Amino acid sequence: MEFDLARARADTPGVAHVVHLNNAGASLAPRAVTDAMTRHLELESTVGAYEAAERAHEAVARAHDALAALLNAHPDEIAILDSASRAWGMAVSSIPLRPGDRVLMSPVEYGSNHISLLHLAERTGVSVEFLPVDGDGLVDAAALEQCMDERVKLVAMAHVPMHDGLVNPVVEVGKVVRRTDALFLVDACQSVGQLPVDVQDFGCDLLVGCGRKYLRGPRGTGFLYVAREVAPRLTPAVLGLDGVEWHAGEYRLAPGARRFETWEVNAAARIGLGVAVDYARDWGVERTWQRIRSLAAGLRTDLARVPGVTVEDRGVERCGNIAVTFAGLDPFEVRAELLRAGINSWVCLDNAACHDMQQRGLSRLLRISVHYYNSEAELERLCSVLTGLTSGTKARAFA
Repeated sequence: MEFDLARARADTPGVAHVVHLNNAGASLAPRAVTDAMTRHLELESTVGAYEAAERAHEAVARAHDALAALLNAHPDEIAILDSASRAWGMAVSSIPLRPGDRVLMSPVEYGSNHISLLHLAERTGVSVEFLPVDGDGLVDAAALEQCMDERVKLVAMAHVPMHDGLVNPVVEVGKVVRRTDALFLVDACQSVGQLPVDVQDFGCDLLVGCGRKYLRGPRGTGFLYVAREVAPRLTPAVLGLDGVEWHAGEYRLAPGARRFETWEVNAAARIGLGVAVDYARDWGVERTWQRIRSLAAGLRTDLARVPGVTVEDRGVERCGNIAVTFAGLDPFEVRAELLRAGINSWVCLDNAACHDMQQRGLSRLLRISVHYYNSEAELERLCSVLTGLTSGTKARAFA
């Protein structure tokens, strides 16, 4: 079936104002999301925030059901928080770890996750090690099997890194981890909404994601999946009213993932998240993934033809995140010039992927990330501007 680009762009008011190629940072929201959030904020200003939340109870609660359907999980396996970093930190800090335990993480782990694990090692005495990778930069599931022993308590990996287009073999890694007692935590921030994410196929115990990236939801929304059978093993470091049940003056941890939630929420943002997930499911992630992958593949080919541009992506299967460097040009200067041309992109510093970028000698990258609502004409415009920069007088001025 032919992709209905006209509908996708008509639903996205922002495309009339900017060429948005920073979807790995935060996508342009569809009108349905912003309209739902605006209506709720207007209701809050009219009747009061608590009262508005009561009236919109079903819409606020919808996000749990929508995310569960998207991820092939149960609603009680979903906790909604204010960011993926918060969700990831709460999940890791809830795992009972002791001195001498081993934690394995992917070399492309997001900087915040990496720092959290280093801090965890300092506090608890656990050993943090990198997962083995193959020549394409992917986590090597076969080699991992040789690394696993009874001391490994947690395997944490990014499905898609924030600075590179590679897609890690989550399913294969999950099969290895499931044969042990270790927990398997997947960071799906860059993948959920971009490509199919199924927690049953992944075989993961824990998974985190956020609303603002490829799901096209609001900022300040993150979520945590916790498998039903795993939740009883986890004790959150901080509890809130919605994370416990009271029994005769004593508290008991809430069942499932809800033990990680607090009572206070941004109701408008949660409504927007639910609408965004339903909107993504209405399109069909399998279908939109085909367009994202096709757009990115064509753009990588075109970028490689631009003088002075190097595409730095690795992996066998690659996604909509594209990393590029420039001969004689600083990515910050390139991004600034793109902004002047009405094109959004982003610069990734080495602290965003501490180990991997430093190992590859990369201090900064320009990240270009496409979504299904981007047009071929927009990508041609990007390449035209970059060609002018790398071969024209502006490029010489920056060198």
